[in-house]
Formats: sequence, structure tokens, C-alpha cells
Amino acid sequence: MEKTADKKEYTIDAAGKRLGRLATEVASILIGKDKTDLVRYKIPEVSVKIINAGKLDIPEKKAKQENYQTYSGYPGGRRVEMLGNLAKRRGIGEVIRRTVRGMLPRNKLQKLRLENLSISE
Repeated sequence: MEKTADKKEYTIDAAGKRLGRLATEVASILIGKDKTDLVRYKIPEVSVKIINAGKLDIPEKKAKQENYQTYSGYPGGRRVEMLGNLAKRRGIGEVIRRTVRGMLPRNKLQKLRLENLSISE
């Protein structure tokens, strides 16, 4: 009596949506909060595809104020980059990926959940 679950695919159109609203929607799907059989220690069988990521609504003020930072662990190893510069350098897909990553729980499943996310510009 094995149960074979098919992977459910979600397609989200990012045209005209704000970054935070899109990221919270994607994060809740990747965690499995939209399902009735939520188990926190398992990854749900879902895949999320974001289309039209280039048409995302990001105001100029937000592009200049919002920053993403990394830290290497060494003194002076903190790197800060603004949202606009990151979008130019790595693409808007990386901005969405980092925002969704920040909304997922920080545990061993975070990286595995992010593998179920695909972004097309």
C-alpha cells in the first residue's frame, strides 16, 4: 500500500506584482502551508515556476534602499549590495531567490526547498 504522490506544479505570473508579496506566496507554497497534510520535517512534493520575473514591480526608491549582505566570517568580510545593483549584475531571478530564501526557515531543508523553485525572466 505505497502511496505515490505526483509532484504538483504551481505557475505564478510575476507581472505587476511586488517583490515581497510574490516571495511570501512562493515561500508558503514551498513550506507546504497551503496543504492540509502539513508536516514540518518533510518537503512537500511541489515545484514552483515563476514566469515574467522581469516585469516585477520594483519601485526606484526600493531598488536604492533595499540591500543584501553576505559575511565571509573574516574581519572586514561583510559585503553589502543594493537591490538595483544585484539585479543588474546577477539578474532579477537572483533577487527573487534571495528574498524567498530569507523567508524560509533556517534549517537543513532550506536548500532542498529552494531546489523546487525555478524562475524564468
